[in-house]
Amino acid sequence: MIFHPTTLNDAWLIELEPRGDQRGYFARTMCQEEFEKQGLISRFVQQNTSFSSERGTLRGLHYQKRPHGEAKLIRCLRGSIVDIIVDVREESSTYLQHQIFELTDKNFYQLYVPPGFAHSFQTLTDNVEVSYLVSAPYTPEAERGLRYNDERLNINWPVPVTVISEKDKNWPLIVDQELPLY
Repeated sequence: MIFHPTTLNDAWLIELEPRGDQRGYFARTMCQEEFEKQGLISRFVQQNTSFSSERGTLRGLHYQKRPHGEAKLIRCLRGSIVDIIVDVREESSTYLQHQIFELTDKNFYQLYVPPGFAHSFQTLTDNVEVSYLVSAPYTPEAERGLRYNDERLNINWPVPVTVISEKDKNWPLIVDQELPLY
């Protein structure tokens, strides 16, 4: 695996190194030793998958409040997404900044999102499957979110939002949330 720093503190774009032959390929997607060498969380307690049938589907921006913050390791297994993360750690020099990553079933990238980041993705194709590891159990009372179209974030979504849950559509604006966010 090749670890590429991002413009946001503590988040990493990880490039897989597939080894192939006539059968296809093999690649490690997670290695405890390599993650620890990078100073990353290396213990994951849950693996999730999501399927979205329609291009433009948006999921997020989700995170869990301290002390239930969770790291995520996201990979697109089928189709194509833009993955958007927002730093919600007030003490961070990249507070409320976001970065956009394209993850596809062909580019061999995955994204490491540390605790204290809101996470979202939007599908760029139909029939998208995303899988991700999570370092902390889901804790309903710690669940938080940011509104995808909050002007304070100024996120330019690449395609029109066609499908979004009521919950994600109605997260409060940052100005209306209790601080600190995380």
